[in-house]
Amino acid sequence: MRAAVLGALALSACATLPAPAGDVQMVPATVETEPVASADDAADDPAIWRNPRAPERSLVVATDKQAGIHVYGLDGRRLSYTPAPRLNNVDLREVGGRILVAASDRADVAQAHVSLFELDPATARLRPLGRYPVGAGEAYGMCLWTRARDGALFGFVVLKDGRIDQVAMQGGAVPQVRTVRSMKLATQSEGCVADDRTGLLYVAEEDAGLWRFAADPAAPGTATAVARVDGRTLVADAEGLALAPAGRRGGYLVVSSQGDNAYTLYRLPGVTYAGRFRIGGGAIYGTSETDGIELMPGDFGPGFRKGLFVAQDGDNAPATQNFKYVDWGKVKRALKLR
Repeated sequence: MRAAVLGALALSACATLPAPAGDVQMVPATVETEPVASADDAADDPAIWRNPRAPERSLVVATDKQAGIHVYGLDGRRLSYTPAPRLNNVDLREVGGRILVAASDRADVAQAHVSLFELDPATARLRPLGRYPVGAGEAYGMCLWTRARDGALFGFVVLKDGRIDQVAMQGGAVPQVRTVRSMKLATQSEGCVADDRTGLLYVAEEDAGLWRFAADPAAPGTATAVARVDGRTLVADAEGLALAPAGRRGGYLVVSSQGDNAYTLYRLPGVTYAGRFRIGGGAIYGTSETDGIELMPGDFGPGFRKGLFVAQDGDNAPATQNFKYVDWGKVKRALKLR
């Protein structure tokens, strides 16, 4: 704990530096979703399910943290809505032929929960599977990890105070969720993403930067600093995290640099700075103050042949908040990425 506190202080030492002009590329959005029903701060975090047989019929699951959870098509149309107040972050995995959707549940600010759903790709509807207690505190971030050696599924619930509770998850008619480990960062944290290939978990401490943990519950819960909030390449708050895996260990880690409405890329496996972009400059209005993001390479059909990047838009005035879809290939071309 002392090491985490000292590390956070070191990471945040440069957080007040101004962001330089001219280092950010503009990439247009291709599609935007229908706005969420709730006003003010409502839309939060997306997850992507890619349809392997018909990529153009893939789905985006996204939260309205005041009211429930939506399923959108790649054209941005809302296909279904499930009431579930105070869901925050969301992730999904395919388990035993089922698409399991997990969301951090903040309905009880004193007791963190995970809410589970099953996604039916034929109807684009979510079937609630229940709410499961995790530990004391307010649930905030949420991401899933599938262990490569045995296919075991785990979730990471990031509490608002920086604690990270790891849960083992088992499917079945009545899913089971059991807390197996806790880790800690010093201050408010939310965004997380786990790399199924390498067994590494990345967590964003909002005012400090990015940390890495071993995802396996048998490993020590030691945090390793990998990128700092410096006011130039990454501007607080550091919010959503997403991965674009390539090969056995390569690819990119993307973080929402909320303080300057940008997205910062780091090249894997070494987490080295690779560039920044903003969404805008096209027929669809750009994004600002982004919370959650998601990214998946691959062919998603017309408009997204190289992959799909989804970002929450914190200011979609005069409408309520929504989500913007970006062609990942355009991001790579703009930043001259391999």
